[in-house]
Amino acid sequence: MGPIKQKALINVDLGEGYGNLKCGPDAELLPLVDIANVACGFHSGDPLIMAETVRACKAHNILIGAHPGLPDLQGFGRREMKLTPEEHTANVVYQVGALKGFLDKEGLEMNHVKPHGTLYGMMCRDFAVAEAVMKGVPKGVKVFGLAGTEMERAAQSVGVEFCAEMYGDVKYSKDGMLVIDRVKKPWKLEDVEKHVEQQLTTQSVTATDGSTVYLPVKDYPISICCHSDSPGCVGIISTTRAVCDRFNNEHGYS
Repeated sequence: MGPIKQKALINVDLGEGYGNLKCGPDAELLPLVDIANVACGFHSGDPLIMAETVRACKAHNILIGAHPGLPDLQGFGRREMKLTPEEHTANVVYQVGALKGFLDKEGLEMNHVKPHGTLYGMMCRDFAVAEAVMKGVPKGVKVFGLAGTEMERAAQSVGVEFCAEMYGDVKYSKDGMLVIDRVKKPWKLEDVEKHVEQQLTTQSVTATDGSTVYLPVKDYPISICCHSDSPGCVGIISTTRAVCDRFNNEHGYS
């Protein structure tokens, strides 16, 4: 496969502190980010942090989306939970609605919904979970997800616009699924550069077993996801920014 056919943007999870607890260096990341996924209170985030994050993103002209997760503050939404489809749908409606209130207050539109952590992984594998989550997405709002998985199929089934993601600081298994760590591990910046460049230029990734896995992103809009809680996240996201800018310039994507 050749390079992706769209401009490469960067999306980052922001606003993931809680109360007096700070998660990532959001203020340092804002100049590097195109799109923000704002935590909505279930896996992290609280009303004041959501309000502050929305205002900060507005000041930097960053597109803002909701980042709903499983109701698991202690586990940061990175522990699997067994919920009914109705619970998944209601949880998403609740969290997205909370962020929409802060966006409305600032006169902003919701750009997208991007599920968090283990909920995202469950959606990749389980059509019923993915479908239930998609049913909680407001009409006309797109979803960010992993192409070639049940997330994409559920979006098509429910009639939700789908945008494909690649990852700057997450590894892939041999079946093309994400390896979701409960606690993020450090990356060497040269490995981040190779990881992102391979995805953008060949639509493939080197899996944890050393095999090459192709990523069926088709003609979907593309963004590279990075995490604000990864050790050394400023370096990771700066490196990803440099790779994306170089790719976009070389391929004439302004």
